[in-house]
Amino acid sequence: MSDAGDGDDGPSGIVGWAKWFWTTDREAVLYVRDVVTSVGAVLAVGLLLFAVSGIWPPMVAVESGSMEPNMERGDLVFVVSEERFVPEAAPTHDGESTGVIPADRAAEVGHSEFDRRGDVIVYRPDGSTRRTPVIHRAMLWVEEGEDWYDRADPDAVGNADGCESLRFCPAPHAGFITKGDNDATNANYDQVTSLSAPVRPSWVVGTAELRVPYLGNIRLLFSRLSPAAGEELAPSIAAADPAPAPPATATTPQAGPAPARAAV
Repeated sequence: MSDAGDGDDGPSGIVGWAKWFWTTDREAVLYVRDVVTSVGAVLAVGLLLFAVSGIWPPMVAVESGSMEPNMERGDLVFVVSEERFVPEAAPTHDGESTGVIPADRAAEVGHSEFDRRGDVIVYRPDGSTRRTPVIHRAMLWVEEGEDWYDRADPDAVGNADGCESLRFCPAPHAGFITKGDNDATNANYDQVTSLSAPVRPSWVVGTAELRVPYLGNIRLLFSRLSPAAGEELAPSIAAADPAPAPPATATTPQAGPAPARAAV
């Protein structure tokens, strides 16, 4: 069959034109076909990842060092909805599984993620959609009204010498106590530094499952070039390098360094 425009024997009908488009060797059509094929492949991979993860976007780029050495700046991390694959060891809340295994329970069942006990979660601090999400490890599950000081790691509660010294102890509601893996910059729990109250299950975006080194730098580059980059409302993930929390009687948290970002 000859190319379209070469006499009267050109393709006709949808099937004919489609066959011509995929078989012709015309330079302009080859270029368009390569673009269509590449875009189609990217969309197919995206849809597959979405089908597996249950959230969009399913990949986030790490821009913070608060999870080092288990997550590095520039890593691309695959995130899955905590409701996708529900582990038996996850605590329950209101009769439903939270889908997250904190480090204290992970030690009992031998569950590890990113070289340490406990699931790494993406969550919204205090449930706010206007604040940058955080990617840190779930350490403890606490119930509403619980004095969780005695279950805490003594090295992760700052200078607190009892529950009354911590802003979120007793726990104002059920949730996860969280922490970054980098002990140099994130020695204390997020709830000790007042980064967030105990993380309610409804604040959890998903759990981190897989990282691809360096690939996230591409996403971070586009994020920095975007006019919205650096704005609080820009879609991103934060990991704070916080200062110690104030006493429980303080009305406002003590200011610490601005949170680092990881773009979604």
